[in-house]
Amino acid sequence: MILEIRRYTLHPGQREAFIRFFEEVNRTALRDAGMRVFGPMRDLEDPDKVHWMRAFDSLEHRDSVKEAFYSGPVWAKEVEPHVMPLIAHFEASVVETTQGFEGFNETADL
Repeated sequence: MILEIRRYTLHPGQREAFIRFFEEVNRTALRDAGMRVFGPMRDLEDPDKVHWMRAFDSLEHRDSVKEAFYSGPVWAKEVEPHVMPLIAHFEASVVETTQGFEGFNETADL
């Protein structure tokens, strides 16, 4: 399984707005596109940081799902205009698990 571990630094005071939008709109859009989504998670040391992850079956699956999502109308019209102004900086690491997740429920968010 391929994971993207995503770390966002938000503009000061925007974390709760980002989380609200993520939970109300973005998570569903990402899942509808074929991504498994975990988070968002509040950073306990920095009030302007959020972490979240998304999972894919393979690198090829990741590439095709991301291409379809980011070139589509949901990203362009419903997500990008609302979420990008909240983000000051983001980083992502792409990792591969050494084993699957025992008991992982693909329909549940963590």
